[in-house]
Parts: sequence; structure tokens; C-alpha cells
Amino acid sequence: MNNIGKLLLVPAVMLAAACGRDSKTDDALKNDLALASQAQPFNPQQVTSPAEMGYAYNPYTGQFQPVPTGLTAATPTVRPASTTRRATTTRRASSSGTSRVVYSEPARAPTIKRNTKRDAVIGAAAGAVIGATTSRDKMKGAVIGAVAGGVLGGIIGHTVDVQRNP
Repeated sequence: MNNIGKLLLVPAVMLAAACGRDSKTDDALKNDLALASQAQPFNPQQVTSPAEMGYAYNPYTGQFQPVPTGLTAATPTVRPASTTRRATTTRRASSSGTSRVVYSEPARAPTIKRNTKRDAVIGAAAGAVIGATTSRDKMKGAVIGAVAGGVLGGIIGHTVDVQRNP
């Protein structure tokens, strides 16, 4: 036989062996298929969270409490930010039938100090030194390092290095 005949004979023998009937294997396959068809496709969840049961967490009591269903949520009102500030606020307090006026200072807004310029200068100086020492062309490396360091230092000073004073 030539090589082509041998190549065609091998798949034919494999096909004949695969198509042969074996009742023992067929019975096991039928048993497996019957068991698989009886299996429950979905296992229900065993635990339900409080949110799913209609409860909300109350941070004051530390417990979950039922959410009232008859009430509707109030829509928040958006007010424009005021540019002027009042010097004092007035509130009336009553004690034993008489009313008096109490003046109190308003809460001060926290001041934010950003160090953009300082950190940009520090970054530019560090970038110039690193660029000059690592580059073959010292002047070009120093200029590129100073620009890159200044930009990175300014970004870090504006976003990361921020001091908030109450």
C-alpha cells in the first residue's frame, strides 16, 4: 500500500471503532442524562439582606428599621451659592415666657492653602539636576528636566500638598 492508502485507513478504523455499539456505555449515559434532568437548575438564596426586606439602617440607633411606605421623599431644593456673608445670625430663644435675641458668629468656611508655586519651583530644580546628570547633552537635559519637574511639581502642589485650616 502506498502512503495515501495508509493515511485513509487510519481514520476509517477510528470511525468504525467510534460508531460501534456498546450497551454498557449507553446505559451509563442514559442514567447520567436522567439524573441531570432531575437536578434543580437554580438554588434559591438562603439569606435575604435587610435592604431586600424593606429595612433601612438608622445610624442613630445602630439598627435596621422598616421604611415607611406611605410617605414620599421630599425633593431637594438647589439654591445658588451666596457671595455675601452675614456678620451675625439671629435666633430667638424663649425661657419662662420671655423671648430674647441671641447673636452668634457664623461658622467659618475652612481656608485652603495650596502650594502650587513652591512645589513647581522645587520640582523644576530637582528635574534640572537629574536631567543634567543623566543626559549626554547637559544643557538640553537640564532644560527638559526642569520643564518636566516644574509641571509635575505644580500638579502635585495643587492637588496633593493642600492644607485645610478650619
